[in-house]
Amino acid sequence: MKQWNFVMKKNRDVLYFTIPVFDETGLVKSCFTSRIGGVSQNPYNYLNLGTNTEDSKENIRKNYKIICNALEIDVNNIVISHQVHKDNILIVNESHKNSDIFESDIKEIDGLITDKPGIALVTLYADCVPIFILDKRKKIIALAHAGWKGTVKKIGKKVINRMVSIYKTDPKDCIVGIGPSIGECCYEVDDFVISQFHDSYDEIKSFILTKGNGKYMLNLWEANKKSLLEAGVSKSNITISNICTKCNNDIFYSYRGENGKTGRMAAIAQLY
Repeated sequence: MKQWNFVMKKNRDVLYFTIPVFDETGLVKSCFTSRIGGVSQNPYNYLNLGTNTEDSKENIRKNYKIICNALEIDVNNIVISHQVHKDNILIVNESHKNSDIFESDIKEIDGLITDKPGIALVTLYADCVPIFILDKRKKIIALAHAGWKGTVKKIGKKVINRMVSIYKTDPKDCIVGIGPSIGECCYEVDDFVISQFHDSYDEIKSFILTKGNGKYMLNLWEANKKSLLEAGVSKSNITISNICTKCNNDIFYSYRGENGKTGRMAAIAQLY
């Protein structure tokens, strides 16, 4: 088993993971949640944060209060988007905050960026790749949701490019965390998916393993890392969690591991 590079923490019976290099800056409160610590029942047990699941709204609201209490974040400061595996990016400000997580009018957004302290960015996952970005010099945070489609579209690179465009970010000032998601060990795909990567990336041998008969094992962590390096992020500034959600289905929700009937974890980031 690979060494886990995110740190597991527990507070008030809630289990979550943090990125050491982010914590060390003192600039941001960030985490990736697990399924442990909430009130939802099977098959969403327990800390389901997925607003588009069939879990009850009451349970999901309670779960948001539970994780926010554990992180000492005001639940009213959350900004959450309904993700659609595209590469649309939103610059978030105070006007995007909403007291009801089910009333968000932010649609079809898979990347969130803000330089405003006190706003808690939230993106949701159940095998897709969470990308955490922090510009340490300009004090800007971002989250990107990268399933295979978002990875093909290089959403992580596009978020960095947007930060450069809007805030004059130097990519060398950015640290990045690639969070728990389905690993190469468990992510088998077909020729159609691989053909999309051939069209988008110059070279894909570094993140695919050919099994034969039109089947491949795809390493989304390395693919996203490659696109972030293209954006100018330093290799030494990228931390890959090495945590597979399907292998650790007892800790995480896994869309593949549970045949689509499952809850959602959250990537959360808020500037102090």
